[in-house]
Amino acid sequence: MTPLTLEQLQQYDQQDLLAHKRAEFTLPEQSIYFDGNSLGAMPSCALQRAKDVLERQWSQDLIQSWNSNQWIDLPFKVGEQIGRLIGAGSGQVICCDSTSVNLFKVLSCALLMQPKRTVVLTQQGNFPTDLYMVQGLTRLLGESRCQLVEVPEQGLEQALTSDVAVLMLTQVDFRSGRLLDIQRLTQIAHEQGVLVIVDLAHSAGALPVELDTWQVDFAVGCGYKYLNGGPGAPAFLYAAKRHHAQIHQPLSGWMGHKAPFSFSPQYVKSDGIEQFLTGTPAVISMSVLDAALQVFSDVSMQQIREKSLGLTRCFHQLVQQQAALAELSLITPLKPEERGSQLAYQHPAAYALCQALIKRGVIADFRAPDILRLGFTPLYLRYVDLWQAVEILSDIVVSKEYLKPEYAIRQKVT
Repeated sequence: MTPLTLEQLQQYDQQDLLAHKRAEFTLPEQSIYFDGNSLGAMPSCALQRAKDVLERQWSQDLIQSWNSNQWIDLPFKVGEQIGRLIGAGSGQVICCDSTSVNLFKVLSCALLMQPKRTVVLTQQGNFPTDLYMVQGLTRLLGESRCQLVEVPEQGLEQALTSDVAVLMLTQVDFRSGRLLDIQRLTQIAHEQGVLVIVDLAHSAGALPVELDTWQVDFAVGCGYKYLNGGPGAPAFLYAAKRHHAQIHQPLSGWMGHKAPFSFSPQYVKSDGIEQFLTGTPAVISMSVLDAALQVFSDVSMQQIREKSLGLTRCFHQLVQQQAALAELSLITPLKPEERGSQLAYQHPAAYALCQALIKRGVIADFRAPDILRLGFTPLYLRYVDLWQAVEILSDIVVSKEYLKPEYAIRQKVT
């Protein structure tokens, strides 16, 4: 393979159709950010919206803002914007709560829709909170109504039998970055009468998703990763419209009522996706997410995906060109159709390497037990950033800087 040069990367940046998007973000100087898969960088418009909400809407308009500034419509408005990014037609996505809470809701709905089935099937190594939610439901309902079964990814198809109620998948594995074929798995599941729930935490805003076309039943995801909504941003929930009439989510709060301001003592669920609302919307954080989503208004998910694949391909090639980095073992699939927008490398000293990189301005993250993880956000990452990052990583390894005791001290957040 012909070595990749800095000049080639500079040329890629000159040809980049998304290059102008970087100017829409507020990024720290002297830093290269590979952690948008954990917390997206801040769009400048998000700061302006936050200031407007605090300085004008809340400060001056006060409670009138529920109507005059459309606070009450934010969950649906933001949900519609996200829906366009994940292939969902109007009226099927709502913004609310956290990914974990929303997963509890849709898991409960799916199990209620499958009264004669008990098994929730998932891939081994799924994100812990997804597993915890099923475990919590099992404690609540008993194993006679909810049983978690984990199988290796390659065994999912064989495990989809008629006793399975729900297939719960995370499209992009949070550790390895492996990308599942959701369309195929959904088709196989439906042939056995199994409902499908997909976690899009590492997908939404990073790659094309077609929930309606794939006939997925339910999906959840967060707003603070590739959607750049800020720390703790509200999550989102998708429920296919074909299910709206028959589903009953358990957290039947007043905002999910058909007429919340009638203050009726009896719960009557909303007809549409609003039935998944529970309590009062988190207006400040949801407003910030609403603004942040504007950065997607003039780009397509296909453009984002193409650059993502280019960035990850080039980064790994640069790693391969550095003899000092031979101990880094890539666990992310190299086939484009099998990887998300991240690269994950195993190394015995992955945590220390990550801390040393951060000290040098290259922001990555670590996942136990031994994974150095790098997320690639095409809206603000440049090709030349890859060259500099790999040069710094190589220098850290050659100089053995990562062996300094300070880099072995575990932080609360890794």
